[in-house]
Amino acid sequence: MTCIDIERLKRDFFELSEIGRNEEDRGIYRTAFSEADMEGRAWFRSKLEEIGLETRVDGAANVFGRLKSSDTKAKTVIVGSHLDTVPCAGALDGSLGVLVGLECLRVLKERGETFDRHLEVVAFSDEEGRFGGMFGSQSVVGSVTPETLEYYSDQEGCTLGEAMKRRGLKPFDALDAALDPADIESYLELHIEQGPVLDNLRKSVGIVENITGLFKWLIKIRGTANHAGTTPMEMRQDAFMGLADFAHEIPRILEENGSELSRATIGRAQILPGAPNTVPGLVELTIDVRDTSKQILEELGEAFHRALSAIARRRKLMFDYEIQSVIEPTQCHPEIVDSLESAAKELDLNYLRMPSGAAHDAQIMAQLTRVGMIFVPSKDGKSHSPAEWTAWTDIESGANLALHALKRMAGA
Repeated sequence: MTCIDIERLKRDFFELSEIGRNEEDRGIYRTAFSEADMEGRAWFRSKLEEIGLETRVDGAANVFGRLKSSDTKAKTVIVGSHLDTVPCAGALDGSLGVLVGLECLRVLKERGETFDRHLEVVAFSDEEGRFGGMFGSQSVVGSVTPETLEYYSDQEGCTLGEAMKRRGLKPFDALDAALDPADIESYLELHIEQGPVLDNLRKSVGIVENITGLFKWLIKIRGTANHAGTTPMEMRQDAFMGLADFAHEIPRILEENGSELSRATIGRAQILPGAPNTVPGLVELTIDVRDTSKQILEELGEAFHRALSAIARRRKLMFDYEIQSVIEPTQCHPEIVDSLESAAKELDLNYLRMPSGAAHDAQIMAQLTRVGMIFVPSKDGKSHSPAEWTAWTDIESGANLALHALKRMAGA
């Protein structure tokens, strides 16, 4: 039975994990279009060329390596993920999927197998969100606009276009990166789970059935700033109390309007003017809401809006909100899910069919083609941290599942 070379995969992993490594906190800093990110892409491209794959870089800085079919007019099966990271990241998030794709194509090329379809591994750019996230895959599906390049910016105010120019890239070339859906057969992505389910259940791999959708709002609750000592409690228009009431409403709203897969998080809040002796006049907060059902997400949005309206009336406040992002829920293609399950049984793997609570490039690629996803466990559910880890035995199981799935998808 064909298997990946786990020792070779380890060597690739340890080489890549040193690019962008901070020696003080041991975190990896390969944020999109940073010097380390570009170094990681160059490293990946050199690996593709080393094994003799046809290599190209598109206008969005996505790096592709192709193993050609004997049929020049064949469709393409794509496998991959991303190489960029959040600040102080672990070594697996995104990168593992790219390295597994590389190893799978390397094994198949070494064996000289022939396929009905081309096989292509890709490393997408800016999945993690320095400039909003999913830039590389959005470019491939044709959803990037000139406004994306000119107005999406990082926390320091650097726009996506400016960051690309600093690396010698031409931002508007990303508008020509879209692939023709007629040329693409399917897409497969392997990723760490980034959650505790597989680790707690002692499962080696997860077969993803659906990927959560989400919306993110920036909410502003406006009251009246006033003196903390001279303003009676019953006369206050305290913006923070509006936030407190809203936060307490979240469990009720999820219970009444959500599902067991619903999540809602207030991840950031700022109280202004922020003085110890001043009643808050303004609170700015973010809320991140997720579910695998589009209808439930819509109902949750309406419920959160009603709650804000009721709180504002009761406390004599005002509020407004800005929709920062919306990602539709995605169903992995049933044929690919079933094929992955069949391969997992053949390999005698301890697997679980499950949803993804995080967004991934596969979600964007579903706008272009059929998609499938494989998860491997995250030790203690940790991710986006130097503590992120997956046992090598689980990585080997996931990689072999990807290998056998790709053979089926490409028509060995």
